[in-house]
Amino acid sequence: MPDSSTGSTGNTESAEPAENTVDPVNAGSTGSAARPSRRAVLAATTAVTTVLAAGATAHAAGTSGVPSAPASPDDRKLRALVSRMTLEEKVGQLFVMRVYGHSATEPDQADIDANLKEIGVRTAAELLEKYRVGGIIYFTWAHNTRDPHQIASLSNGIQKASLGLPRGLPVLISTDQEHGIVARVGEPATLFPGAMAVGAGGSRSDARDLGRIAGRELRALGIRQDYAPVADVNVNPANPVIGVRSFGSEPEAVARLVAAEVAGFQRSGVAATAKHFPGHGDTAVDSHTGFPVITHSREQWERLDAPPFRAAIAAGIDSIMTAHLMVPALDDSDDPATLSRPILTGILREELGYDGVVVTDSLGMEGVRTKYGDDRVPVLALKAGVDQLLNPPSLEVAWNAVLKAVRDGELTEARLDESILRVLRLKAKLGLFKDPYASPDGVDRRVGTRAHRAAADRIAERTTTLLVNEDRVLPLSRRRQPKLLVVGADPASPSGTTGPPTGVLAGALNELGFTATPLSTGTAPSAATIDRAVAAAREADAVVVGTYNVTASSSQRTLVERLLATGRPVVAVAIRNPYDVAHLPAVPAFLATYSWTDVELRAAARVIAGRVEPRGTLPVPVQRADDPAAVLYPVGHGLRY
Repeated sequence: MPDSSTGSTGNTESAEPAENTVDPVNAGSTGSAARPSRRAVLAATTAVTTVLAAGATAHAAGTSGVPSAPASPDDRKLRALVSRMTLEEKVGQLFVMRVYGHSATEPDQADIDANLKEIGVRTAAELLEKYRVGGIIYFTWAHNTRDPHQIASLSNGIQKASLGLPRGLPVLISTDQEHGIVARVGEPATLFPGAMAVGAGGSRSDARDLGRIAGRELRALGIRQDYAPVADVNVNPANPVIGVRSFGSEPEAVARLVAAEVAGFQRSGVAATAKHFPGHGDTAVDSHTGFPVITHSREQWERLDAPPFRAAIAAGIDSIMTAHLMVPALDDSDDPATLSRPILTGILREELGYDGVVVTDSLGMEGVRTKYGDDRVPVLALKAGVDQLLNPPSLEVAWNAVLKAVRDGELTEARLDESILRVLRLKAKLGLFKDPYASPDGVDRRVGTRAHRAAADRIAERTTTLLVNEDRVLPLSRRRQPKLLVVGADPASPSGTTGPPTGVLAGALNELGFTATPLSTGTAPSAATIDRAVAAAREADAVVVGTYNVTASSSQRTLVERLLATGRPVVAVAIRNPYDVAHLPAVPAFLATYSWTDVELRAAARVIAGRVEPRGTLPVPVQRADDPAAVLYPVGHGLRY
């Protein structure tokens, strides 16, 4: 299931009127490459609410050992809902599942075929009827997110299909909209800088505004749960899966920004999700493809990994996502955290006092499948303390395994009820029982508005970081250097952005009065490509080169060195990791954008042109390439004009 965006537009369903509301008591009646060492960075690093709309709800009694409080009137309604569910319906409510297609009832034939192959159903409506899943997750590669009105229509179709079933319940629709390099809903929705860029800006107000605006747009599309923000503290430059998705390497700084973004999302009526507990920032293995092991001591975990999660809990985080990795200091059983009762119940629930929804990371990832089969993983996750089981590779296998575990007595029905009640409380808090539908007018009023896009541009301008500026190469002048060459790596653009980066950057510079020509050179430029770029550079007044994950052996280094030899001013822009600067010591001007999305590249163009000051500072340290134990640029480094 590779991630790829689609720009096509399909047929949309008519939106269900907002007045079709759901009463919790009568819910069934509605019809409708080489990197500095981890140790070096460690040495350099410094030290939901479960409230319903009407008031405080009860804590769920169960395996967590938390005693029940007197139930509020709303809580009693939710408990009554649970009591009327069949066992099969209860099992379904625990799952959040992918489904292919732009429509809940009339997807394209290719998506019908994919659904039949992977899930055994044709459509989202059939998925809900067969398995009664409590949540659905949207992906670009599943063709769920073509354009805003289509997304809202899909959401409404899903809600209508679920609520039309006997004892039908609203569906909690979710997605991964972290912004930066991970976004499932693309333009014309507003896209913001990613977490490390926001960390470079350092503004809690900006983080809060990002969450508020992004949440407002997601809610207008019918998406009420966002798997953001990333609460991992990225202390390992070699981290292949987190990196710029993290706010930075300083725990307290990350904690402040996590709390602010959580507040923004949740004030907009969207559940935020802090991930990945107990912390994924110090790994050199991608849990999508392997099984990472975190070697932090308990003291290191408390100091480095825990603060952002504590801050998220204090901010009233609605949901927390687990990590498919092992932390022997927290649980020496060799189980991944997702399946660890000592971690999820002992630490998260009992020590940190969290009683909101716990959702797994995708159960299709290798990190959780290494030790156990796909039939055991969901059962063990529930026994560990999980509430939502996200995207199993085979829903049939996972659903039947949980059902069998209850019938065999390995799981009690009361244990399921505990998690279902948490999920229902969240649905109630998010207003899904009162108004589960999105409206076309709401899409037009809230998604991708001029004000929202302007806010994203302003935030991006405060994140661009100037690391090197010898002899005041920057800003470039339209009078002295009118003709620019923009070369670069051009990795595949993040979902929903324009791309390629050289084209976006050149286009933005042209709008600012330069004559800029893009030339894609790739992440591993050949000798012929380098020769072509050098020849083009000799015809330009200055060169802007985008770098992407440069290593000691990367031919990107050769490209930059050859460009420097032309005598033209060279400005390097790290379009992902700021660590690139350590491998390009001769570059006279160096900027970091932390991502190659349009909003960040446009901001970098304004900085290059001198329209705005570079205001970002490094949220992570950059070590020397020749001595990873030594810091080249510390946290907080950032130059001004």
